[in-house]
Amino acid sequence: MIKTRMTEMLGIEHPIVQGGMMWVGTAEMASAVSNAGGLGIITALTQPTPDDLRREIARCRTTTDKPFGVNLTILPSITPPPYAEYRKAIIDEGIKIVETAGYRPQEHVDDFKSYGIKVIHKCTAVRHALSAERMGVDAISIDGFECAGHPGEDDIPGLILIPAAADKVKIPMLASGGFGDGRGLVAALALGADGINMGSRFCATKEAPIHDNIKQEMVNADERSTALIFRTYKNTARVAKNRITEEVLANEAQGLPFENIAHLVKGARGKEGLDMGDPDHGIWTVGMVEGLIHDVPSCKELIDRIMSEAEAIIARRLGAFMAA
Repeated sequence: MIKTRMTEMLGIEHPIVQGGMMWVGTAEMASAVSNAGGLGIITALTQPTPDDLRREIARCRTTTDKPFGVNLTILPSITPPPYAEYRKAIIDEGIKIVETAGYRPQEHVDDFKSYGIKVIHKCTAVRHALSAERMGVDAISIDGFECAGHPGEDDIPGLILIPAAADKVKIPMLASGGFGDGRGLVAALALGADGINMGSRFCATKEAPIHDNIKQEMVNADERSTALIFRTYKNTARVAKNRITEEVLANEAQGLPFENIAHLVKGARGKEGLDMGDPDHGIWTVGMVEGLIHDVPSCKELIDRIMSEAEAIIARRLGAFMAA
């Protein structure tokens, strides 16, 4: 049994957290992870309205009695969603753990903390982690360059970013980006983290609410199967290589405006692809950890395997290096 500051703080059995994932972080996904001993996360903005989020939280409670959380990602937008209303729904429904991410979360963090909610803030840089710590969050999730979605603009891989953060951050910390097996968990702990946050690996599980064709695409892929788009727009995103990303990259190479490809990269179009099982229909985020995904287990099978591997590595492999 591996116990860390993170398992103690969150009241979970294993130091494994399912990060917030747009279109994927549903009640089914969150409850499956929580029932397996990790921390499942519902993604607030996957739900069309705050009332839908309330219903999704209630639905999750019908399938697990274990701790689970909600992700609220704050992004700059011309027409932002009603963040305050989503936040109120989270508070009103009695959620005790929230993962925040994105732009200027102070207002949300302050409100959540006033209700005794534990806040984990996702960051892509040490300076952002220290800012969040000063803001009063309870834990940090530090996201390395290998991650799916937005890795920031610094391009610092986890092997450097995790220990660099651990040297300065005093509160508990999750390592995120590139984790999918027991070796990664042990490495994260050795680098100074208190657990791991996985997104892409949980997408390739039986309970993930995406088409089996997409899951198989992840199994067939390798560590070279992702692309970085939106670099020229200073909003870098790591996504699966496909027909759409090729068109996006060609557009960027020519210095053309975002408006030229906006219709191709809409979130709704990406969701259609995940639902239909067409990996070329839109963009979909996935990390370099694809190179370590070789099957589609249940969440319990995956978490049990990760913990078994990690405990064996700690007890046998690492111990074997110690001189008598």
